[in-house]
Amino acid sequence: MTAVTLVDLGYGNLGSIETSLRRLGAEVTRASDPEGIVEAERLLLPGVGAARFAMERIGQLGLRDALRDFKRPALGICLGMHLLFEHSEEGEVETLGLLPGTVRQLQPAPGITIPHMGWSKLEVAAQNVGLSSGDYVYFAHSFAAPDVSATVAIAQHGVRIPAVVRSGNWTGAQFHPERSGPVGTRFLSSWLST
Repeated sequence: MTAVTLVDLGYGNLGSIETSLRRLGAEVTRASDPEGIVEAERLLLPGVGAARFAMERIGQLGLRDALRDFKRPALGICLGMHLLFEHSEEGEVETLGLLPGTVRQLQPAPGITIPHMGWSKLEVAAQNVGLSSGDYVYFAHSFAAPDVSATVAIAQHGVRIPAVVRSGNWTGAQFHPERSGPVGTRFLSSWLST
């Protein structure tokens, strides 16, 4: 059985992610201390909330170095993906710096509403992420990561939205796999098996 440790910052979508992982047979625990992160077999940094508050919690709990130094498979979802970058305009805060660039607020445009909320089609440029071009997944966000060389899947919402990034042991998903039906299940299953 695959063991996954959820980073518990005291808020967010932990329950729905935990349920999704357990349905896939994962053994799920939560950690809010550096030791729990260092000992994790796999790590998942969930997200729903604001970048500044999340980074303040990470600082208060002493997790920054443990997250930055983690070398086994790790996944950041939504805000968890944003925190992998260097900076976020959401609260103008320095984030973990594992990927280059600044997370910026999406801008409304004719026919484009903010937040980007709902189902969007993916264009997938990498294998072994459990996703295919044409898959639809569920998004709920007002900020987006930059489109960097680590981007392996995108969606369109007036601009290119990096839907999945992958760098070293870290994968980031802008969409919510726990709310994306069979496609989200396939994505999580693929991550659990890597």
